[in-house]
Amino acid sequence: MKENKVGCCKECGKDEALEQILDVYKQDKDNLIQILNDVQEHYGYIPKHAQMAISEYLKIPMAEIYGVITFYSRFTLKPKGKYHIAVCLGTACYVKGSGKIMDRLEQRLGIKQGETSEDGKFSIEATRCVGACGLAPVFTVNGEVYGKATVQKLDKILDELK
Repeated sequence: MKENKVGCCKECGKDEALEQILDVYKQDKDNLIQILNDVQEHYGYIPKHAQMAISEYLKIPMAEIYGVITFYSRFTLKPKGKYHIAVCLGTACYVKGSGKIMDRLEQRLGIKQGETSEDGKFSIEATRCVGACGLAPVFTVNGEVYGKATVQKLDKILDELK
């Protein structure tokens, strides 16, 4: 049997990693958020096959699971890029120029907020606060904070990542 990188058996459709996540929790609807969080941590997003398995396991409709996923900005239905870049557009950052940083990022990568580049290398997200207002404006790359950001600083980081 051949397995892909997330422990799914391609021939039988069995996903051992997902089964292990579900086994941690009782079949109680109240566990939905925790299960979604674990799935998001494992895959980097919440794939459709996982939504279907959760629906069956917790005996709740797919529509309800989809509603929860799309309500919370923490969850995503699309895989993020190898380099996930988040620009803070909260008040402190925005008044210090984070809008220009976001515009430049979209221009350089040719994608918009919430998208991933075709090669899977970059994804962009807008966030409201990363708790570094004293360093405004800020952006993060895979969780690493870059403060006192400028368009030039962004360009330098992108050049290093490419």
